[in-house]
Amino acid sequence: MSEQRIAAMRERITAALAPDELEIEDQSHLHAGHAGAKSGKGHFDVFVVRAAFEGKPLIQRHRAVYSAVGELMDTDIHALSISAKTPAENNSQ
Repeated sequence: MSEQRIAAMRERITAALAPDELEIEDQSHLHAGHAGAKSGKGHFDVFVVRAAFEGKPLIQRHRAVYSAVGELMDTDIHALSISAKTPAENNSQ
């Protein structure tokens, strides 16, 4: 199930944002027993690098990712941790 969720997220984020880099990690196992985990939805970390994030505040970057995953937030995702960077920000680390 996790692989299907990650594939669906990857497909949507790629189609909507055309990122330079995208990593999605299922962190659901770290939340076993958590109230949100009982719903069967997952906890995911998303790392996305995109040149179009240049000049955009963090809130706009996060909104773009949330918009990309769309209704998966209702059906498959309980929690989403987002790291959204420009290529310059990513290279400076």
